[in-house]
Amino acid sequence: MKEGNIQKITDYLSMYDLEKYFPGSYKDKLQLFSFTEGEDLFVPGEKLDRLYFLVEGKIKIYTLTPEGQSLINRFKKPLAVIGDVEYVKESKVLNSVEAVSPGEMIGFPYAALKELEKEHPSILRFLLEMVAHKFYTEAHFTSMHMLYPVDVRLAGYLLSISSAGEGTAFHQEMRTSNLSELAEWIGTSYRHLNRVLKKMEADGIIERARGSIMITNLAQLRQLAKGNIYE
Repeated sequence: MKEGNIQKITDYLSMYDLEKYFPGSYKDKLQLFSFTEGEDLFVPGEKLDRLYFLVEGKIKIYTLTPEGQSLINRFKKPLAVIGDVEYVKESKVLNSVEAVSPGEMIGFPYAALKELEKEHPSILRFLLEMVAHKFYTEAHFTSMHMLYPVDVRLAGYLLSISSAGEGTAFHQEMRTSNLSELAEWIGTSYRHLNRVLKKMEADGIIERARGSIMITNLAQLRQLAKGNIYE
């Protein structure tokens, strides 16, 4: 990540109602970092030294299997927090984090956070809400895999990797070489996943070309997903 324009920090704080958590001189300790699509942001075993707020763009969090396959855990969009669990547990990064689109994060040093939590306990309530949300989404994903058929799960996945859910979007995640990994993650076979994709194409929801998938009917895809999305 590259350090971005600090003038934009104030705008982001206002946009996401974060000013109240960083009073006085604490605001001066915030830094803005920009990233590009496909960039590896954090890797397992890395020791973080700051809390990150995702304020623009989308990221994916995934795990690598012993065989080298990537299993996606979830996607995150603003306002998401990275490094809260690592801060509380004083642990290293557990999963890989990659940028799905260009974007920006605001960073706040852990050392300053320790001081801030003593003087302004409201930041602790904010972090508690963020951690609780992560547990809630994990439980939701588990229920989704148990209760919904493959077409619903796949629709939710496609919505998750779309670019802000606006119009049509090409999905590099869906290259043929990744379909086996996706089938395993969704909890189905490669053959059945292909059947579901063919039906979606026949129904006019998607188009497949050159190893990628394009959403052609976003409204119908959302209807198929039944409100479920991997975020």
